[in-house]
Amino acid sequence: MIRLIAGDTGEGKTKDLISMANDALETAKGHIVYLDGDKSHIYDLHHDIRYINISEFPINDYKEFFGFMCGILSEDSDIEQIYVDGLLRMARLPINNDNTKELISKLKSVSDTYNVRFIISVNCDTSGLPISLKEFLVA
Repeated sequence: MIRLIAGDTGEGKTKDLISMANDALETAKGHIVYLDGDKSHIYDLHHDIRYINISEFPINDYKEFFGFMCGILSEDSDIEQIYVDGLLRMARLPINNDNTKELISKLKSVSDTYNVRFIISVNCDTSGLPISLKEFLVA
């Protein structure tokens, strides 16, 4: 399952994502992973959530980002949820791009195959979201 949280800068997407991740600990049976672009929110998350600062890894495009995500999943078969704070920045993609749609499609395929939920924030006004991605929109 893929869920997108979209909004402009300063609308509280990160705060919502952190809250969702912390709340998920109460019901999750598997592990939870949180990807961020720096380590500024490491202390906002419960210590049982695996925090990954993606800036520590040499990821240059969306294909490398997808490979990184697959590597995370292959390392731990008990992952139930992955929170991604700022997908477009991490994958170095514009919102209205065929590569963005391809990445989301690949993540959905992995999600369906391995029963992993991806909860992803994107820095984009909901009106600017491509129609193909609006089906995943939650906020």
